[in-house]
Amino acid sequence: MAEATDALPQPQPGEQAGNVVALRAEGPISVDRRAEGGLTLQFSFDIPGLPKFSTLPTWTHQQLINGALIAAVVLLSGFVVYREMFAAAATLAHDEAAMLRPNVATDFNPSVESPVVAPGAYVDRLASVIGNVSIGANVFVAPFASIRGDEGQPIVIGANSNVQDGVVVHALETFAAGKPVEKNLVEVDGKKYAVYIGAGVSLAHQSQVHGPAAVGDHTFVGMQALVFKSVIGKNVVIEPGAKVIGVTVPEGRYIPAGSVVTKQSDADALPMITESYPFATLNDGVLHVNEAFADAYLKLATGAAPAEAAGH
Repeated sequence: MAEATDALPQPQPGEQAGNVVALRAEGPISVDRRAEGGLTLQFSFDIPGLPKFSTLPTWTHQQLINGALIAAVVLLSGFVVYREMFAAAATLAHDEAAMLRPNVATDFNPSVESPVVAPGAYVDRLASVIGNVSIGANVFVAPFASIRGDEGQPIVIGANSNVQDGVVVHALETFAAGKPVEKNLVEVDGKKYAVYIGAGVSLAHQSQVHGPAAVGDHTFVGMQALVFKSVIGKNVVIEPGAKVIGVTVPEGRYIPAGSVVTKQSDADALPMITESYPFATLNDGVLHVNEAFADAYLKLATGAAPAEAAGH
């Protein structure tokens, strides 16, 4: 006979604990009520006896069935323990590996690099960051964003910026025939990049920045906008759906929604941002929201305070 009960002390056979009142004590199941509240359920059952394994050839049919059932229970229990303790960890490791990956060596890019994520930045597991990519502190990379430093590199995302859902950051090849491809690089503060995204930049949903390109600090790139072969100044607003190709946009300008800017003369004539411009402070609010996302999601993923958490 075997008994299953809670961890509380049980009375001796034939005795009833002073704080227990028997409610039902018939057959193999009994229910007691404790003075401090709550119920205790006790039950008993028979475990079929098995002969020694050395006598296995002489086991009866019923004994073989009983043995198989016990073995099945043990295997099932082991599987449940494995799934809960080890499979979840293996899945997490797979997800982490899929999120941040080195690039592959090719004839146009022989070097293999891995992404570098600063403390306080959060990269969602459904985003993809590959190759020579540097992500600054407090950056939020949302689900389904793709930042690939595999063809053109390096790619830099400055501190406090955000890369929202569905954003693509990529670049033309920056190395060929053993030499850098200078036309596919942009220079910022004396250093060359395939794509440079400054500090406090918002890349809104489904926008694209394709190198060679640079986007200056505190600039807003609107939903489904495109920046290609261009340099965007600081404090610029690119409204949703605008296309900027092959030009340099001066600081403090805005590009109206749906515009296509492909001539430098048109870029120079873009309107200035003034206090009356409706989106003059748009990026401030967007940065606040996404910095809060980076902090909160990082804390959720690591269980640590944002200041203590490494880049994820």
